[in-house]
Amino acid sequence: MTGLRERKKQQTHDALSEAAIALFLARGFDEVSVTDIAEAANVSKPTLFKYFPTKQDLVLHRIADHRHESARVVAAAAVPPVRALREHFLAGLVARDPITGLNDHPQVLAYYRLVFTTPALATRLHQFMDDDERALAAALGGDLAGELLAAQVVSVQRVLSRRNWAVVDAGQPADDRYLDAVTEAETAFDGLPLG
Repeated sequence: MTGLRERKKQQTHDALSEAAIALFLARGFDEVSVTDIAEAANVSKPTLFKYFPTKQDLVLHRIADHRHESARVVAAAAVPPVRALREHFLAGLVARDPITGLNDHPQVLAYYRLVFTTPALATRLHQFMDDDERALAAALGGDLAGELLAAQVVSVQRVLSRRNWAVVDAGQPADDRYLDAVTEAETAFDGLPLG
């Protein structure tokens, strides 16, 4: 059970991020200062930085629960790695997990539009993906074959997610995109070495 102190810290963390994202969506990432965010959340700048080391982290923490996810999937799998990752991605499509790009909730679409169209956020997202690739490579054995397969898997996931998001952001409902998303995912994962 989580203690009161930890719950309060989590509430502050979430409130800071929500305030920041609301400001970023309304005015643009580059138009909002850290001071603006601290004032909106009714905290000091030092408090804000205790929770989020960078302005980019205020946005990208929302995907933090997916950090090293592929490595965790491989480590827990009872089937070959590529098969486990394929099944995991397909399950994400069924669940309309935003990380797959197949989610048409307006706030999710606006969030990804912010991330993809803001250079500082896109750069930080690529840093996350590079870190995930290294973690996956380690889970795949850490040798050249593992590094190459990890690079391919991360690229496949990125391309599939971005294609789904682009189609849904252009107006196609996620439910209408689903079958094409599954077909594309199956084709892409089938093209990977078995690992």
